[in-house]
Amino acid sequence: MTTIHKEGYKILAGLFITLLVINIAVRALSSSVDLAVITAVISAGLFLFTAYFFRSPRRFIEADDKIVLSPCDGKVVAIEEVYEPEYFQDNRLQVSIFMSPSNVHINWSPISGLVKYNKYHPGKYLVAWHPKSSVKNERTSVVIEDDDGFEVLVRQIAGVLARRIVNYLEEGQETEQGKQFGFIKFGSRIDLYLPIGTKIEIGLRQKVKGGKSVIARLD
Repeated sequence: MTTIHKEGYKILAGLFITLLVINIAVRALSSSVDLAVITAVISAGLFLFTAYFFRSPRRFIEADDKIVLSPCDGKVVAIEEVYEPEYFQDNRLQVSIFMSPSNVHINWSPISGLVKYNKYHPGKYLVAWHPKSSVKNERTSVVIEDDDGFEVLVRQIAGVLARRIVNYLEEGQETEQGKQFGFIKFGSRIDLYLPIGTKIEIGLRQKVKGGKSVIARLD
């Protein structure tokens, strides 16, 4: 079953009122039936697309402390060893997932554990697949540590269209694998930083589903 995510309530309500006013104004100020019909069709299409963007599919997630689940829907655009300067300050395996406007934009916790770090960074709005977007764009970085001391950094990154990153986590709280921890509005990207040597289970350009696709195994 699919519903509307809570992050879409205010936007959809505001959009509905705006479109309603526009359509009433068109009918009042113009005698053209064709113009009224065109305005109504465009309005309906825009509203339905926005509602589709904020869809929230129900997913049954089986927790497993030996795997890292995908934090979002999208396509894998990078798997590489990089230097991570913000938290780890050493080399890590970076897995980057690009979310197009047509993807579900909910973010799910990749592992269960303690939130060790959570920091928001204002920044630019380069295209999400740009190599510098991880360090130049608006972003929020979260580090989760499981019971065995395994740490994962999850970085939500805004893109050209995404101008609003939502993050529900706070330092010191516990989160569960597959639990919703955030939302990025209108196109974006998520980077995962894993320890060197972690067994990666996905390939470049592969499509993944948040809370369902296995990104890596820890055994």
